[in-house]
Amino acid sequence: MPERDPGPSVKDKELYEELRDEGNSKEKSARIANAAAARGRSDVGKKGGESGSYDDWTVDDLRKRAAELDIEGRSEMKKDELIEALRSH
Repeated sequence: MPERDPGPSVKDKELYEELRDEGNSKEKSARIANAAAARGRSDVGKKGGESGSYDDWTVDDLRKRAAELDIEGRSEMKKDELIEALRSH
């Protein structure tokens, strides 16, 4: 299978390919690969978030976040579907 060319905006093409092979979206793979190139691969996962678990969010808050990320079908999704869509984005 020929190697995919993610374009010039992706800084760590090897990591991008690994992430795509795992099933991640193009956007997510590029975001992670570029962060790894800027800060180093070992530092990318250390940042951590402050928003808490999506399980603790209300459906309205989940839908607002899904809207910010332009996730299609969010208005019809149940809470567990919203959480899955947000986590896999």
